[in-house]
Amino acid sequence: MIKLACCGDDCNFCPRYNATLNQDKQKLGELAILWKKIGWRENIDPPETLACYGCETFNRPCEYKVRECGIEKNIENCGQCESYPCDKIEKAFEITRINVEKYKDILSKEDYEIFVKAYFLKKENLDRANREFKKKH
Repeated sequence: MIKLACCGDDCNFCPRYNATLNQDKQKLGELAILWKKIGWRENIDPPETLACYGCETFNRPCEYKVRECGIEKNIENCGQCESYPCDKIEKAFEITRINVEKYKDILSKEDYEIFVKAYFLKKENLDRANREFKKKH
């Protein structure tokens, strides 16, 4: 089953989500270093602060403000929203398009491939979720 974050990230491929489920503090520590390197964090955070069980349990503000919106609307992801696509998610798509190119030179080939599957297919994932949502409603 596909588990999508509010913004369309694919939790099934997310190294953070998977490391959390597997209780792999070493992997979370490696991710903390990587996220500092690519600018996703200002500091190398302690591994336990990176734990993620999905958007509904995450206590850090969403960069795009879509998680808070999804929780308010009681939906799992933006694809299930009557207003999809909105300005908030379009901003997330724009940042993702920039990151796709930017991270090619920063990440290892292996990490880049994981990032593509986990974080860079937001629009495709949400478009699919939205088509499924519209079929049901």
